Amino acid sequence: MPRQFSRNLTVQVLLAIACGAVLGVVAPSAAKAMRPVGETFINLVKMVITPVIFLTVVLGIARTNDLKRVGRVGLKALVYFEIVTTFALGIGLIVVNLVQPGRGIDAARLAAGDATQYATGPKLSMIDFLVHIIPSSVVGAFAEGQVLQVVFFSILFGMAVGALGETTQPVVRGLEYLEVVFFKIVAMVMRVAPIGAFGAMAYTVGNFGLGSLATLGRLMLCVYLTMAVFIFVVLNVIARAAGFSLWKLLRYIREEILVVLGTSSSEAVLPRIIDKLERYGCARAVVGLVVPAGYSFNLDGTSIYLSMATLFIAQAYGVHLTLGQQLSVLAVLMITSKGAAGVTGSGFIVLASTLSALHVVPVEGVALVLGVDRFMSEARAITNVIGNAVATVVIAKSENAFGSPLIEEPV
Repeated sequence: MPRQFSRNLTVQVLLAIACGAVLGVVAPSAAKAMRPVGETFINLVKMVITPVIFLTVVLGIARTNDLKRVGRVGLKALVYFEIVTTFALGIGLIVVNLVQPGRGIDAARLAAGDATQYATGPKLSMIDFLVHIIPSSVVGAFAEGQVLQVVFFSILFGMAVGALGETTQPVVRGLEYLEVVFFKIVAMVMRVAPIGAFGAMAYTVGNFGLGSLATLGRLMLCVYLTMAVFIFVVLNVIARAAGFSLWKLLRYIREEILVVLGTSSSEAVLPRIIDKLERYGCARAVVGLVVPAGYSFNLDGTSIYLSMATLFIAQAYGVHLTLGQQLSVLAVLMITSKGAAGVTGSGFIVLASTLSALHVVPVEGVALVLGVDRFMSEARAITNVIGNAVATVVIAKSENAFGSPLIEEPV
């Protein structure tokens, strides 16, 4: 293998994922022991997420000197997020109605996981979610990795810095130097991404086994195909309408996509995505607002999965949902899916909340998809990352805040 090829992060991550999958099949016990390896890499990334978000948002706003523009970008982002995620929810409902992956499955015989902790977990409400955005402690928000709380504080901090003008220039210069240091840390962390991807993939295959894919294969296939259609058709149309190439963008963030594939976590590439979208040509102020907010409000992959899983469970239990009930599913998921960010087992909590609101489909049905959820989480996370990257470029283009791309690897 040529030296420059072997040093390519894309190749390294691909090989690591393949080796992890092989280890999971050949030696499941050893593969399960790799769980700390994957978790350590995720923790390394989480360590720098909140500082990177704070620095990006504050410096973006401070340099803009146009608070009206900041508010306009935020409003555009929220409107875009709501439209596209609702579209994703609708696509999921349409496909699961056409294919009906749950038809013919006997829920009583289907091996189900223990989802008690999710079915009895806290119910999500939009009011609680909105109240939670405002941190009771700034230090606590950073320490707990509460992304939206950090974004909220960062916006206020950036607005204050911008409003004070020249007197805060020493603060701005200090933050600029600090930002360079943190992005250097991100670059150092990404060097061990193949090791993290190997550990995460090995644990997934070793713990859940490829055999668990057989019974629920139709659901998995539907979810993967639907997300592929969403990316290559829906997002492609959006990209073309905005005047840029989805394919070029995907090639540019291919390494981040592979890291997400290996770790099943979109958070694993959040700092890197922020840096690369700036280099791609998006203005710092747009990237700093859209990307962190998108990680909570623009969950396209999660939306598709939740709508399909809800109807799959109904089909498995032989419950027929009328058109009105399915529209109710859509309405409930439009709210509950926004409150899923940052909550452990969020997918199952949202599913449980939705089923509880319907009072038609058994809540315990979430256990049916627990065994294969990990195998579908890669598709969800990848779709979420791509959706947020597209959203950032679209909004940057609409604001005339897209410059000449610097298509190169971050330092």
